[in-house]
Amino acid sequence: MTSQVSSEAGEALVGEQRNAPATAQNGTEKEVRRLDRVIIRFAGDSGDGMQLTGDRFTSETASFGNDLSTLPNFPAEIRAPAGTLPGVSSFQLHFADHDILTPGDAPNVLVAMNPAALKANIGDVPRGGEIIVNTDEFAKRAMAKVGYATSPLEDGSLDGYRVHPVPLTTLTVEALKDFGLSRKEAERSKNMFALGLLSWMYHRPTEGTEAFLRRKFAKKPEIAEANVAAFRAGWNFGETTEDFAVSYEVAPATRSFPAGTYRNISGNLALSYGLVAASRQADLPLYLGSYPITPASDILHELSRHKNFGVRTFQAEDEIAGIGAALGAAFGGSLAVTTTSGPGVALKSETIGLAVSLELPLLIVDIQRGGPSTGLPTKTEQADLLQAMYGRNGEAPVPVVAPRTPADCFDAALEAARIALTYRTPVFLLSDGYLANGSEPWRIPEVDDLPDLRTRFAGGPNHTLDDGTEVFWPYKRDPHTLARPWAVPGTPGLEHRIGGIEKQDGTGNISYDPANHDFMVRTRQAKVDGIDVPDVEVDDPDGARTLVLGWGSTYGPITAAVRRVRREGGAVAQAHLRHLNPFPKNLGEVLKRYEKVVVPEMNLGQLATLVRAKYLVDARSHTQVNGMPFKAEQLAAVLKEAIDA
Repeated sequence: MTSQVSSEAGEALVGEQRNAPATAQNGTEKEVRRLDRVIIRFAGDSGDGMQLTGDRFTSETASFGNDLSTLPNFPAEIRAPAGTLPGVSSFQLHFADHDILTPGDAPNVLVAMNPAALKANIGDVPRGGEIIVNTDEFAKRAMAKVGYATSPLEDGSLDGYRVHPVPLTTLTVEALKDFGLSRKEAERSKNMFALGLLSWMYHRPTEGTEAFLRRKFAKKPEIAEANVAAFRAGWNFGETTEDFAVSYEVAPATRSFPAGTYRNISGNLALSYGLVAASRQADLPLYLGSYPITPASDILHELSRHKNFGVRTFQAEDEIAGIGAALGAAFGGSLAVTTTSGPGVALKSETIGLAVSLELPLLIVDIQRGGPSTGLPTKTEQADLLQAMYGRNGEAPVPVVAPRTPADCFDAALEAARIALTYRTPVFLLSDGYLANGSEPWRIPEVDDLPDLRTRFAGGPNHTLDDGTEVFWPYKRDPHTLARPWAVPGTPGLEHRIGGIEKQDGTGNISYDPANHDFMVRTRQAKVDGIDVPDVEVDDPDGARTLVLGWGSTYGPITAAVRRVRREGGAVAQAHLRHLNPFPKNLGEVLKRYEKVVVPEMNLGQLATLVRAKYLVDARSHTQVNGMPFKAEQLAAVLKEAIDA
């Protein structure tokens, strides 16, 4: 979905609510409450379609013009045991009429499709929150499976909440009785009934979802129409029932959006588009050598659809073959990419070292997840930073770039490509599961605004010997970037030796000379150290004594926490790193301006370790490794404690 947004802006106050009456189709008057923001969580079994339901609600919300942020959360198993706590899948959406940065700390509304979904999520719902419960699933056996001795719908345990008991399954089956479907087939549409109800409740558009369902089930039109009917039945139920006396409006966002065309986009999709854009701006074919791995597989799936842009994708038999093919493509003159997660990086490490030695442009996209080993495949973490920095034998420096939001993955891909092509080096792009699966509005850029990434291949001999003979030296470097020439194989006169053994400076011949090896190691390090990266920017309107320093996907929670602290009168500065190797040249000077430096990370303190070692500052870690992103309220408390200490 796309929408046109003007540059006119203002900012609403959090918690704003205005009431107005409305008349339902049955003649009863219903109240409409206008809110500035809402957090909704859909939860059910893995097979209940919660991710699809959340995605459709998100798409309609984006087309309406709200600012939004999402948090999909699902098990690693393809089909976890039905009705169990480990099998619960959820999708949280935060949407507002103003600028927001996170999926929200706690849902205002929980849609629980079964007892397991209720029990797994009720702890996150604040008292007074709304809970929509599918009462059809609350049989004794289902409740006993998750530890409910008595029904939470009857024993008073939910008295502090606004509970809406709705027989979603029964109502869905009744709505589809004329479609000739079996009961099991009809029950599958109960998520569309729930989506219709919530769409009525929050005045979401419906045309896009109906069109989507007809496209999705184009080969089974009877199934498409059944889902549309269930969706409409849910809407009509909200419109006519007395159980829902109130609906809500959240106006389109009024923050300072630059004028342009916007669409909802996930991090992996934005990254895929960024890679395609980089190849077009570089005027090079894009080659992806990859092996499927959660949560990076979506990039392989997406890029395989874009052959019309000169994209070639290769699903290899394993991680090593994937990066080997990509490095071969780089040798052949392509913009080469390999995608993976932490376990795959471990397998690719030898070939990454080879790319360092060969000094060829190669993008290693690591969508980080919980580890070690197989770990938590569908949960998020930031624990691959030190692996990206040092996870190779020998001195093998690699630049590291990290996006900070789902939409920023597009720009980060372009930046990683710029560094790889300009400096002839492999580059790590560190995203994570939170960014990969989360989504937000993204302004589609104008092509003229994209950077020019064109680079020159070596065209002929570049060195003259003492006897006047002109030869090609594959390691004769650009004096400014220290990049070696990129010689496409098959070009007459550019024949040269290739391989992993140390090269002689200039000629590229095999060399075991100690002094030459020392020189080449230091030169490769100097090349990375000399990469031109922007200075880190500091947001410090109040002259604070405490700085919070972040990287990657912690940007949203940190920024939301900083806003809370400042609203309450606290003074805190904020800086966020995109470039982790090399660090921005002004970072040391920035850090030494502050008495306290707090570094929140979804690991055990990896950036803090690097900062302490390089700049000798007392960086204080605040860490979390539970597979979930930080909550803004949690970080705000940490920052207030640091300020007051």
